[in-house]
Amino acid sequence: MTNEWNTRTALVHGGTARSQWGEVSEAIFLTQGFVYDSAEAAQARFIETGPDEYIYARYGNPTTAMFEKRIAMIEGAEDAFATASGMAAVSGALTSMLKAGDHVVAARALFGSCLYVLSEVLTRYGVEVTFVDGTDLDQWQTAIRPDTAAVFFETIANPTLEVVDIEAVAKLAHAHGATVIVDNVFATPVFSRAINQGADVVIYSATKHIDGQGRALGGVILGTREFIRGTVEPYMKHTGGSMSPFTAWVMLKGLETIDLRVRAQAATALALTDALQDHPKVKRAIYPGHPSHSQHDLTTRLMDKGGTVVALDLGGQAEAFRFLNALKIVLISNNLGDTKSIITHPATTTHQRLPDEQKATLGITPGLVRLSLGIEDEGDLIADIRQALDAV
Repeated sequence: MTNEWNTRTALVHGGTARSQWGEVSEAIFLTQGFVYDSAEAAQARFIETGPDEYIYARYGNPTTAMFEKRIAMIEGAEDAFATASGMAAVSGALTSMLKAGDHVVAARALFGSCLYVLSEVLTRYGVEVTFVDGTDLDQWQTAIRPDTAAVFFETIANPTLEVVDIEAVAKLAHAHGATVIVDNVFATPVFSRAINQGADVVIYSATKHIDGQGRALGGVILGTREFIRGTVEPYMKHTGGSMSPFTAWVMLKGLETIDLRVRAQAATALALTDALQDHPKVKRAIYPGHPSHSQHDLTTRLMDKGGTVVALDLGGQAEAFRFLNALKIVLISNNLGDTKSIITHPATTTHQRLPDEQKATLGITPGLVRLSLGIEDEGDLIADIRQALDAV
């Protein structure tokens, strides 16, 4: 493994550790435990483990370690810990470092489960949480205090596609010694430069673009070696949120093609947004990578591409439902970042538990749909969207 490799090479070869058999495709070590040569060796292993020594699959596994090394290499992080799901990564990163009396500032535009962890789980155990408009730097500056332990936000918000200025928020947070934790799913590991821009901890739902083929749940927490092994690992290995070896192998296979996939998806997202700019049935087509987006310049500065997701506002729930039901290629589901194009009505699914007033504040209108572009033919997808709009 070398840091001199370009992204596509590292995505194929980074972190690979071969057994004595010299396999081409990474080996799956489907074992929950490991054998020691002697009682003394077992005692020594429990005192301190080396880089290629393991105790129990919940603590670490050769296949999982390969995935952790490869994703850390791509992200530019010192280390990573693979988790059972994206939400295990979110809750694990936050809970492992916070305690009663700590203060967190978070962007209010978040995935529903992230809002639940922050507003209901952490506060239950004495953590104070302040929510701000993630795009308003004045609100961040006002909310961050000398006793703020962490700030948390999605780099591109789900599902409204607002973009948070990582560099500016990180500067404000670091001035008070706060840890900057970002959920980077929509930016993808390919387009992200979050670590270089000031993020201390980066979280991915590997279920999305990393697997990207609808097969497995997974997540990963990335950061400094001290944070990952000193703070995250002790918490995760004792609370049971570790990734399974088989899932790690699936994620390794996903990483091999993620660069090719997300670049194709982003290109389709841009072309679709451009095609719908003047469509009479579309109140608004939202894509951070399109010049029509109010934060297009910020998006270009932070991550070059605008990701793989487009949001469309069709006016009302009835119009949105007619549109969804008329689609022939695009699938109705609640996932994203898949090779198959997927559409979601957030107000009645992923964010349905939020009060109507909060939905309105976040911009989750009854007519808003979230469209995750797959790798189907661009022309076929645009034609499918156009014919479904005829039903609105």
